[in-house]
Amino acid sequence: MHSVHHRTATVDGHEIFYREAGPADAPAIVLLHGYPTSSFMFRGLIPLLADDYHVIAPDHLGFGLSDAPRVEDFTYTFDALAEITSGLLDRLGLERYALYVQDYGAPIGWRLALAHPERISAVVTQNGNGYEDGFVESFWTDVWAYGANPGPDTEPAVRAALSVEAIRWQYVHGVPDPSLVSPDTWEHDFALVSREGNDEIQLALFRDYRNNRPLYPPLHELLRAGEVPVLAVWGRNDEIFGPAGARAFARDAEDAEVHLIDGGHFLLESHLDVVAGHVRDFLGRVPG
Repeated sequence: MHSVHHRTATVDGHEIFYREAGPADAPAIVLLHGYPTSSFMFRGLIPLLADDYHVIAPDHLGFGLSDAPRVEDFTYTFDALAEITSGLLDRLGLERYALYVQDYGAPIGWRLALAHPERISAVVTQNGNGYEDGFVESFWTDVWAYGANPGPDTEPAVRAALSVEAIRWQYVHGVPDPSLVSPDTWEHDFALVSREGNDEIQLALFRDYRNNRPLYPPLHELLRAGEVPVLAVWGRNDEIFGPAGARAFARDAEDAEVHLIDGGHFLLESHLDVVAGHVRDFLGRVPG
């Protein structure tokens, strides 16, 4: 089993933390995490891929162990996070790679793919939306309202998502056996989200999330071109991004593989071996 290295690189003056494993000359896969976590969510998956792949898993700016400049010093948008990620991959010399995206990692990954489609060998989406399908209304109504009209009437509902109870819910909802999910997950994330000033970072990204939706039509056009194989491996009980979001990829991506698994939003916590098996089988059939 290959060792996992914990590294940092300076991108546009910011220190970006990332995990790296596997042979440097092997096919590359970039793992992009969601809210409210970090590359910590991939701690189990990385060793299962590293025998055959060069694995890179960064922490987005404002998350995990990467720098988290104040909102007064950095404008937090998904465009900006994608630019930082692109800069890191350039620093690492990655010219061709597969993407594994989850939650926030999806709109960041879609920006990378649309900017440089020639670099993307494949896409694995694990509860990472690329369609209007799949947004569970009970979760997203408050997010859309806050993005359209930020202020004291709409902020409390989304600020509640920063609580330890809400973060725990993201991990255990829809999991048939919640005892499989380690409390380390939500306690780890809550501690980092609770750092001074990080609440304003997360609120800024909540406000900006609606600006991801215009990416979907060009993403679908890219998928229809048929040059990017797609695997959707999804927790079917997710009450944030429902299973319709997984099925939708089959409309545009030729021969898209869709696997709905009896789990929730953070599927790797309860079904790591199942997901890893699908990913390895899929990537093993990707040319190059």
